[in-house]
This record gives sequence, structure tokens and C-alpha cells, in this order.
Amino acid sequence: MRRLRSTAVIATSLLLAPLTCPAEELIHVAYSERPPYLLPLPDGSPAGLTGAPAAAAFKAAGIAVQWHKVPSNRQLAMIKDPQGMNCTIGWFAVPERMAYAKYTKPIYRDKSWALLANPAFEARGITTMDELASQRDIRVLVKDNYSYGGLDKFIDKWHPVVAVSTASTVKMVQSVAKGSVDVMFVSEDEGAYILKHEAGEHVANLRLLQLKDMPRGGDRHIMCSKAVPDDLINRLNKAITFK
Repeated sequence: MRRLRSTAVIATSLLLAPLTCPAEELIHVAYSERPPYLLPLPDGSPAGLTGAPAAAAFKAAGIAVQWHKVPSNRQLAMIKDPQGMNCTIGWFAVPERMAYAKYTKPIYRDKSWALLANPAFEARGITTMDELASQRDIRVLVKDNYSYGGLDKFIDKWHPVVAVSTASTVKMVQSVAKGSVDVMFVSEDEGAYILKHEAGEHVANLRLLQLKDMPRGGDRHIMCSKAVPDDLINRLNKAITFK
């Protein structure tokens, strides 16, 4: 059923596409609101740490774009469509996606990873990744179908109690603050934004913690379907200014 709904969304988007440029040149670019990385502007284009450089790259490359604001799982369905001229913004390049996706050069690099936790977790006094890995009863909240970059292998070996969520970041943060789970991984950028702008009344029950040996943040890319020609990827790469 999810696949059928995703296909319907894509088909509808294609029907609504402007007819002022060749079909093979128009790229459908999907994103979901996720500050500080992605924020919608009035014209539908994205702003934010990854949204702004992505929009600028498409413009500088002279590639016509139709923006789509859709959930992350639908974005992945669009990228897996072998016929769809589709891209998404701000994804990590991970091996399992290489089979169905193409990536541009990085458009942004996260700062170090951090833990968004509640006071009960903070009281454990964990200071290193090894100490974290030794405690299997910790309840970790992760986003469905998300990659956590350099932390993916660590989580696989750690085997904590994992809760998978399809909810918004705000709802996930509330689960941490209320003690339904102990911790979630965030970048320093996202964690600082959450505490300042999204935690609301729950901010007193949240802690942004850094372990001594946390891995550095990962590179974020524009991810496109295999249908997007290499020539367009190369044009985007030439237009991307991030170094």
C-alpha cells in the first residue's frame, strides 16, 4: 500500500509539472521540513543548511526544478523509481543506497555527533563511546529509514534497545524528554536548534551531551535516481561551492 501511495504522489507531481522545458531536463526535487537543514520558502523552494546550497546549485547549473515537500520514506520511493527524474536533498551516501541512487559532491558537512538525552541518562555519567556500548539496556530512538553516517556500524555492533519512529523530530524529542526512550543521536547543529527553537516546555528535561570520542559529522549530498543523467550530476557538481 505504501508503494502504491508513493507511486500516486509521483504520478500526480509529474502531471502538474511545468511544460516550459524538456521533460528530460526537469528534475523533481523532494525534501521534508527539518530545521536547521531544510525550511520551506513561500515559493516552495528550500532554505536552511542543506536546502539553500542545493537550491543555489540547481539554479547555477541552469537545471529546471519542481519542488515537492514529502515525507522521507516517499523521498526514498521517488529515488528508487528507475524512470523518475527525481532528487532529494541532504542525504548521507551509504553503501546500501548506491544500488539505486546517484550522489553529487557534498553540499554540507555536519559538525560532530551528539546525544540528545534526558536527565536520567545524563545521571549515568557516560563519557566515552566504549562506556556507551557496554550498556545494552539503553533505549535509543532512531528515525525510520535514516542513516546516522559513521554511527550506523556502531549501533549495529552495540545492539541497544532500538525504537524506530516515523514521527516528526518534535515528537521524537518529546519521547526523549518524557522518558519513553533514553536518547537519540543528533548533529550538534540540529541538537542546538532543537533546544533553542523546538523543545518548548520540554527543554528542562533535555540534555545535549558530547562523548569524548564521538565521530565527526558526515557529508550531506543531493541524492538522485539512476534516471538522472550523469551530465546533470556533473553540472550540479560544478555548481556546488561547498569545500
